[in-house]
Amino acid sequence: MQNLATYKSSKANSYLMNEIMNASPEKLLLKVYDFAIVNAEKKDMIKTNEAIQVLINALRYDNEEVAAMSIRLFRLYQFCQDQMRKNNSEIVKRILTELRETWINAFNQNKN
Repeated sequence: MQNLATYKSSKANSYLMNEIMNASPEKLLLKVYDFAIVNAEKKDMIKTNEAIQVLINALRYDNEEVAAMSIRLFRLYQFCQDQMRKNNSEIVKRILTELRETWINAFNQNKN
């Protein structure tokens, strides 16, 4: 039975790794948001804050317009991390969910 469980876990990990390696940057961003939101719902401060740190690390400062948006997002992400440390996971979940929806809308507008 142990071998079957190991095999299934290995297949799932292989599938997940393949999905991540072939995902667009937009899809990867949404996956990080999904991970953060799920862990905020679970009130898992460590995993939520690790996911938010990934979002922080992805911010760009290439030009003035991008830098201005990144600075605002950086402050919001820091606020979310702080709120998770204070056990205010509901507000973090709400903020991350709204940001995720905003990104989806932006991605859809770029397609048109």
